[in-house]
Amino acid sequence: MDHRSGCPINLTLEILGDRWSLIVIRDVMFGNRRHFRELLGASEEGIASNILSARLKRLVAEGLLSKRSDPDHAQKSIYSLTGPAIELVPLLVQMGAWGRRHMPVSRELAIRAQLLEEGGPAMWQGFMDELRHIHLGEPAPEKSVLEELQSAYMRVLAEEAGPS
Repeated sequence: MDHRSGCPINLTLEILGDRWSLIVIRDVMFGNRRHFRELLGASEEGIASNILSARLKRLVAEGLLSKRSDPDHAQKSIYSLTGPAIELVPLLVQMGAWGRRHMPVSRELAIRAQLLEEGGPAMWQGFMDELRHIHLGEPAPEKSVLEELQSAYMRVLAEEAGPS
């Protein structure tokens, strides 16, 4: 592939700078959405099926996602993060932190970004270790950062809903 320049920011943006690539990676990373239908149906942003298909193909071709057949369903594929995609955690944390400071975020969708920002690099490393376990088959860490993030999200959702 020809590149506009050898600038590392440019090269990163050539892969991740479109409207949807980081959203797809976010949904695999934070939502553990591994199948096309999960990514399509659970997208907060409402990605179109043709766009999702194109982004998945591109992310696989660029080496950020891997794709394998689902042993439980012959017509489904399972998408997994690769090592380079998992290394995007600090970038996504910083993007979330910036968004929380400068944009009108919703409380329930900002809680994970807040916890990761406050948890700092040690938490990010724990999250990356857990992602390596889930997606690459490496040993499981002692503590689940993903469970902590999901629990905080569910708690804020319940608080926002109020008493029933």
